[in-house]
Amino acid sequence: MAKLIKSPSIIKSAGNKPKIIREFVGKVNTNNKDLSIAYMSSPKGWVEPGQRPEFDEYTVVINGQMIVETEHKDHIVVESGQGIIVKKGEWIRYSTPNKDTDYFAICSPAFLNETVHRDS
Repeated sequence: MAKLIKSPSIIKSAGNKPKIIREFVGKVNTNNKDLSIAYMSSPKGWVEPGQRPEFDEYTVVINGQMIVETEHKDHIVVESGQGIIVKKGEWIRYSTPNKDTDYFAICSPAFLNETVHRDS
């Protein structure tokens, strides 16, 4: 049966600056552990700790620009209208150093704080 999601839950973010995370589907807003879908608004200059998650993450940049650093020291620039796939177990660090950025993040299984494994 179809279920309308009237509004997202606002989730606390990690990183050096506040970022708005609006979870539409996931553990917090819909009690879904299989998948999470969140709309993010990240300020210019934001960077989060590196992580090695237990989930695949699919990101689509709506506007702005995101930098994705890999464990191989690659710095992948994801521009507005582009996306990136990061597979579970891969170390990565996301940042938006140059522009305010809006993007969608889809995680499978769902994002959970206990499975993201952020660097200390």
